[in-house]
Amino acid sequence: METASRTQDDAPAAELHVRAVPGLARIPAAAWDACATSPETLSAGDETFNPFASHAFLSALEESGCVSRKTGWLPLHVTVERAGKLVGAAPCYLKSHSQGEYVFDQGWAEAIERAGGAYYPKLQVSVPFTPVTGPRFLIAPGEAPDAAASAIVAGLRALRAETEASSIHVTFMREREWDQAGALGLLQRIDQQFHWENRGYSDFDAFLGDLASRKRKAIKRERREALSNGITIEHVTGPEITEAHWDAFYEFYVDTGARKWGRPYLNKKFFRLIGERMPERILLVMAQREGRWIAGAINFIGDVALYGRNWGCVEDHPFLHFEVCYYQAIEFALAHGLKRVEAGAQGEHKLARGYRPVAMHSAHDIAEPSLRRAVAGYLERERGYVQAAMDEYATMTPFRQES
Repeated sequence: METASRTQDDAPAAELHVRAVPGLARIPAAAWDACATSPETLSAGDETFNPFASHAFLSALEESGCVSRKTGWLPLHVTVERAGKLVGAAPCYLKSHSQGEYVFDQGWAEAIERAGGAYYPKLQVSVPFTPVTGPRFLIAPGEAPDAAASAIVAGLRALRAETEASSIHVTFMREREWDQAGALGLLQRIDQQFHWENRGYSDFDAFLGDLASRKRKAIKRERREALSNGITIEHVTGPEITEAHWDAFYEFYVDTGARKWGRPYLNKKFFRLIGERMPERILLVMAQREGRWIAGAINFIGDVALYGRNWGCVEDHPFLHFEVCYYQAIEFALAHGLKRVEAGAQGEHKLARGYRPVAMHSAHDIAEPSLRRAVAGYLERERGYVQAAMDEYATMTPFRQES
């Protein structure tokens, strides 16, 4: 797929070429990362560097085979170029299922298939297996964000027609991009997660001091009990991460993933590649007992946030999951001046641990008119339900009333 358009001055030098690229190996890392870190696309609270939008992370998914035609995630990244220079891009995949996305549309697929239509393939603009907000319309510094976003969406729609895909889904996008997508005619959806916010705390005790007494005591008890069986915790990052750490963590990940999902999405080669390419952006929280590691969690370090992604264990201990995944993440964020901790999708239990409800944004473009109308009505009602749930969750946090 390749299309061309011109900007308002209509000069030949301003012509934009939009094409689909089957794999990040064909896109220079420096050009991709420049678009992924452009300050002109940022709003308050956004990060300049989001580890999951980086060429290093996304290319590791491809080179390891975690995303491929075989796994139902065929890379077809949409790029916008002017005079051979990359000015915009979107991480895009042609999908044959709805797994590994965390924004659920299986009901839409069932509806169109009951009516005799086909929902798959579809186009997914996202970071595979990663329910984390980040840039989806990647725009080079110096470019007009709205014009570049318009060119990217035009390219996505052209690719949808060429691949005979039913729809385009842009998930976990920044709110500014969500507004751009809505202005370009995409259907808008919201969901929610729970994030921890650093409100200027000097240390973990200062955070606890912001909580109601009963909740503060409960967290202290959980932390004591989590480590009561002689368990110790280690933070490992950068060059400190050894092959032995990766071997142990992968054993945890596979064991827990197999019990939860049937087949883990990520393979050992992927973890080896990111360990080589971005070790300074990785934090492993490892739990040890009687001389061996028994549990661990992988986190990614952004400029503003710490992102908890995967966890696993080979021994079950009360509250160890909360300690390794939530409390240790807060400790690290406080020690390194990070503003928030994002601990993944779902989980109302995070509320009691000081995590607050936060809106997530996605946008959807459906070709079939009757399904589009039905989904538009559903999303309008759903937005009201999600907002009401967030309002209720906000009253359930453990913070003292004056906080």
